[in-house]
Amino acid sequence: MEREEKLIYYNNLYDIYGALLNEREKEIFLLFYEEDLSLGEIAAERGVSKSAIGNAIKTINQKLDDYEDKLHFFEKIKLLNSLDIKNEKLREEIKNITLK
Repeated sequence: MEREEKLIYYNNLYDIYGALLNEREKEIFLLFYEEDLSLGEIAAERGVSKSAIGNAIKTINQKLDDYEDKLHFFEKIKLLNSLDIKNEKLREEIKNITLK
């Protein structure tokens, strides 16, 4: 997966499953993926090693992947978005049912 694809993919998973991460994981994720800080910058800010942040990012990504492997919400959203449903109200109702 290319860097840009990976960025979009994990941001989508974070939007769906981010509430399941602990506060430390959320903070590191946001600094790395949304603020686009390097591992070294995050490590310096948090007073830990660069490898500790790299390991944290790997762990966070694995958690998000595991949630998607079990729940498939991202895949369902992609499928819903690919359907040609012209009625916007119906589209939103299906989306709400799918995400419950």
